[in-house]
Amino acid sequence: MTIIIDAKEGIDYKKLEKAALILREGGLVAFPTETVYGLGANALLKDAVDKIFWAKGRPQDNPLIVHVSSKDMFEMCAEITDERVYMLIERFWPGPLTIVLPKKDVIPENVTAGLSTVGVRMPANKIALELIRLSGIPVAAPSANVSGKPSPTEAKHVIEDLMGKVDVIIDGGKCSFGLESTVVDLSGEKAVILRPGAISYFALKEVLGDIEYSKAVVEGLTGTVPRSPGMKYKHYAPDAKLIIVKGRIDKRIDKINEMKKKLEFKGYNVGILCFYETAHNFDSQYKLILGSMFDAEECGRNLFSILRKFNQLGVDYILCEWGDFDLEFLALENRLYKAAANNIVEVL
Repeated sequence: MTIIIDAKEGIDYKKLEKAALILREGGLVAFPTETVYGLGANALLKDAVDKIFWAKGRPQDNPLIVHVSSKDMFEMCAEITDERVYMLIERFWPGPLTIVLPKKDVIPENVTAGLSTVGVRMPANKIALELIRLSGIPVAAPSANVSGKPSPTEAKHVIEDLMGKVDVIIDGGKCSFGLESTVVDLSGEKAVILRPGAISYFALKEVLGDIEYSKAVVEGLTGTVPRSPGMKYKHYAPDAKLIIVKGRIDKRIDKINEMKKKLEFKGYNVGILCFYETAHNFDSQYKLILGSMFDAEECGRNLFSILRKFNQLGVDYILCEWGDFDLEFLALENRLYKAAANNIVEVL
């Protein structure tokens, strides 16, 4: 049986302490963070971590991120030999930044998918921080959804996917960012962004100076060994087939309307995912608006909940417009491309 704790109006410490005890003793607790809801297990117990893979249906070679509530807990998990680490945590923690470093032996191999490195972050969410603090242990936590499906940004999404598979779900309301953390690898000489997220390339460059994107991010590679969640597999996918139509505004609008007409003629229900600025160009009962094409944060907050709304609408196809946006939109583009399995139609 899954216990649901309502924490939207504040923390009930007696209930949170119970959830922390369940977590410490090897149970599964889904909890809110500022990015998405996480599915937490005791990161020091191999058997507890195994439950995450079972509940999510997650591939065993996909590493997990460890969540901590203090610098001491961070240092328990990872070998810190680089002053750049402390520069980052001073600037961005608590917050949506995961740092990859050589792992310490206390972290079981199933947390890191057999890698010698571990990704660690300190969430900027009071419920998450208090849960981890009360449990007294680092918490391994991927997103609290069925593997491959859109990440959960509200407790109702977790309930849809994992009710009966986890011990506790803590409802803390909507997540403020809506996209997962940025992942930066500092295990080598050069700082490398393994996954774009809420902390931008420019913000990281301000602190680190020399930093680059992983080739897997830039080129969309899928055959490499994943050093971070979100690098290898199709992720975030709705039930419908998602097709991204990319190009100049007028060209992509015309192409989407053309594709929609052909698909509907064949009897398919077609959803449209568009921006506020272009929505009037699409005539569809299944039209949903991502946000403004000038506001990456707004679009990021909305993405996963909108993909889940398309599931409820029961569409067969989703045609999503996209353009040549700047790096602020890279995290969003990364999630969309993963959700579409790189199914992109480019119009010139």
